Amino acid sequence: MDDNLNFDTFLFISSKKFNISVYSNSNKKLYEKELFFKLEFEEEIIEKFDYFLNENIFKVEKKLGNFIKKVSIVLDLNIFFPVEISVKKNNYENIFIFKNLNYLLNEVRDYCKKTIEGKKIIHMIIDNYQFDGKNFSLLPEEIDYNYCSLDIRFLCISNNYIKNLEKILKKYQISLNQIVSGSYVKIFLENHNDDIFLMAKKITNGYNPNEVILINKTSKKQGFFEKFFNFFN
Repeated sequence: MDDNLNFDTFLFISSKKFNISVYSNSNKKLYEKELFFKLEFEEEIIEKFDYFLNENIFKVEKKLGNFIKKVSIVLDLNIFFPVEISVKKNNYENIFIFKNLNYLLNEVRDYCKKTIEGKKIIHMIIDNYQFDGKNFSLLPEEIDYNYCSLDIRFLCISNNYIKNLEKILKKYQISLNQIVSGSYVKIFLENHNDDIFLMAKKITNGYNPNEVILINKTSKKQGFFEKFFNFFN
């Protein structure tokens, strides 16, 4: 076996089901295994998750002829801590709209981090834009305004919970790529043919124009609008 990562591996975790699915780069499903159960407590789910990986990781790697190096996890559990913040800024200098909004988003993200000690931001979503009292569901490309305000929603998870997941994955030499909220993904599955994993992949790649994607620092060249919605984590 080798470690050529020409596929994406996803895990689904809920209180009723685990699922591991592997997709090729062309989104063809290469492997899938599910386990159904009914558990209530967080500790039980974590223990069952370890058992599920032990039963499946080596089977997956054998079938693929590749080692699994990283996974993305869709968490469909009631463990997300929501934070809603509204912020307003006057436009004194008639600065281009993106520059003002970039300042606002950085400001509100930093404020959120200070109020969620022991938690990590998973999703940062702009629920409403308001310019001079007029609401917009999407960001206008250009607009003249005197002041703007944003309604921003954060979905956060305990750092300890993330560490527990990473600890289990480490036993199988696997790293955690990213976490996505299952309930958030399901909103975009309505009237859509994708399964939950392919939609999760789209969301992490910017499918929702109102989500600010938190990414690691990269040297990849990006356009101005793309930079605006991709914050360095």
